[in-house]
Amino acid sequence: MASPFIKRYLLALDRYKWPGLFTFLSILGISSLAAFRPEPPPEYYSESVLVDNSPQVVFANVTGEVQNQGKLLINEDSLLSGVLLQEVSRKLEEQGINLTPAQIRENTQVAVVAAGDTADITTLSQQVTVRTIGADPEVTEPVLNVLIEGMIQLSQITNRQTLTNITDELNRRVPEIASELKTAENELENYDRLEGPAISSAIDGSLLSAIAGSQQQLRANDITLAGINAQIQSIQNQLGMSPQEAYASSALSADPSVAQLRAQIYDVETQQALLREQGFKELHPSMRELQGNLDAFRMRLQERTNSVLKGDGAVASIPGNAQTNLDPARAALANQLVALDTQREALLSQQAVIRQSEQSLQQEYSTLPNKQLERDRLASEAVRRRALYDQLRARQVDAEVAQAETVTSLSVAVPAFTLQAPNEQAATWVILLAGGLGGLVVGGGVVYLLDMLDGTVRTAEELEGLLQTQEVPMLGMIPAMKTRSPHAVPVLVQPDSLYNASYERFLSRLRLVGTEESAIGPRMIVLTSTRSQEGKSVSAYNLAIASARAGRRTLLVEADLRSASKAKILGLPAHSQAILEPLRYYSGHVGENLQMVSYVENLYVCASPGPQRQPAAIIESSEMQQFLKDARARFDMVILDTPSLTRCDDALLLEEQTDGVVLVTRPGITEKAVLDTAIEELELSDDVRLLGAIINAADISSEQEADIEDALEPIELTRAPEFSAVSSGRIDF
Repeated sequence: MASPFIKRYLLALDRYKWPGLFTFLSILGISSLAAFRPEPPPEYYSESVLVDNSPQVVFANVTGEVQNQGKLLINEDSLLSGVLLQEVSRKLEEQGINLTPAQIRENTQVAVVAAGDTADITTLSQQVTVRTIGADPEVTEPVLNVLIEGMIQLSQITNRQTLTNITDELNRRVPEIASELKTAENELENYDRLEGPAISSAIDGSLLSAIAGSQQQLRANDITLAGINAQIQSIQNQLGMSPQEAYASSALSADPSVAQLRAQIYDVETQQALLREQGFKELHPSMRELQGNLDAFRMRLQERTNSVLKGDGAVASIPGNAQTNLDPARAALANQLVALDTQREALLSQQAVIRQSEQSLQQEYSTLPNKQLERDRLASEAVRRRALYDQLRARQVDAEVAQAETVTSLSVAVPAFTLQAPNEQAATWVILLAGGLGGLVVGGGVVYLLDMLDGTVRTAEELEGLLQTQEVPMLGMIPAMKTRSPHAVPVLVQPDSLYNASYERFLSRLRLVGTEESAIGPRMIVLTSTRSQEGKSVSAYNLAIASARAGRRTLLVEADLRSASKAKILGLPAHSQAILEPLRYYSGHVGENLQMVSYVENLYVCASPGPQRQPAAIIESSEMQQFLKDARARFDMVILDTPSLTRCDDALLLEEQTDGVVLVTRPGITEKAVLDTAIEELELSDDVRLLGAIINAADISSEQEADIEDALEPIELTRAPEFSAVSSGRIDF
């Protein structure tokens, strides 16, 4: 059995044979013109080979770099640049050969083979093959020689220009780097001048020694201060005076004027005491004289005391509560107390200075790592600038040496030679054969492309795949029925027809999708399709016949009110009055709405009263609903033949009264997009139940086709049959 692809392609070939044939003949005609065209005139080509060129002795590194860059620039675009072609055209014009740069470019071929691209030992270096083509061998070789000479000169000019660019760049960069080097060295020198001693002291350990010495001196002074404070406290307890009071008392006791005045006062007081003992009154002249002397001495003592206490501007003032008559022992203690206090003040001042010095040293020591890092950074920058400067200077000297070593990167390996180009025109039969094969391929491709653009499903396998993709149950695959006459309707009224088996399988699979209300499957179904000509009505008639022969009381309702009745294919007459009064027809008051088929037992048909102008109103009428309810109650199987979904929505209106919808498809008629849309709409609707689908007019195997040809043909009613007296009758519900 052929694959689905081959079957589809054969069908497409039958439909689009003329476009494919036209494409084939067009390509074959073009190939014939190419095969029988006249031979072109002979052509000649001159060819030469260039290879890498390097100087024999090289002292400068820049020379090798320039040569390598020159080799990298060897390609077809650079070797056939506009400047070179213009110069070659000018030189050829001097030799009497008039060729424009465009003509030279068109007739010149350049092939660059890099070193090592092939296994040939002769390609260890880069090779450039230059070929010029023309009709005159006397012209092609001079053109090639001038062109090669220009390529070699252009390579040398390019290398020298590259070296000049390198030299100019070095000359521009060296002064900048020298200035940057000078700046870096000055910064390092200034930093060493400012921070060098501190860094050196940190390196040799003198800074740490100074910090340790300061801390040791502070501890020693603290011990000494503790001893001095203890002595001062002990002497203060003995004297009952502070160091300031002791200093004042010692100063007053040591003053001779104060001592003399106190002695005189003591003498006067002694004389007054003697006179009082002798009975002298205070008003006695002697007492009054002594009292005057005493007051004068006391005034002089007070003045002298004030003079000593206030100071003369060179020393500080002395407290006024100081004693002026210390004995030698107490005076010695007072002097010792004053000396200890002075020593303590000196130690405290020394402690403050040492502590401040220590803090300064500690701060300096804490900043030493940053200073060292900064110094290292400046030194590294200076070294880097020095290295860069030395490198550029070396490159500058190297470039000066390379001026005498730079040469062209190309040299002639094979001189120019001229040959006649072989005739590459293919044989006539080869061109015709290629044209024929190409025409077949392209023509077949055109047929395939046109088939891909066609949205119609062409094979039963494709339809089955689409239904499986949409998860629609496959209820049956009906084979294509053959009839003797092309106008005959393939209705299976003969009980021994081989096509009956397909509808019997259809009926049995329909029972498997039954509802809970019925154990034998759906009792009332709607048959519809996506478009006309898909065999929907024929399938409805044959399914009704198969159901009736299975022993089920079956009613076929022609629900297509937009078309005339097809009941005549079973020999049933139409009622002209039913077309005028369709509602009364379905209610049973006009005509016979149910007719029994005489030669198929258990089969009844409700012919359509169409065509009607308002079929939707009739379908939604109460008479139609009551008719369908009565039909469900009286018949085992009711089949409604409805219009296609693309034509109207009558099938969806009737589905509400039935158990579901069966979709009829047919290869060559059903369109993929329309089928997908219809299935999606049916599945998205909650009120519509899609029972499944069948494939009508499917291809069958050759063995089955032979059996069918030998069997009896379906009945072909070309005219209305003659009815017996009991062929049909009215059925009252």
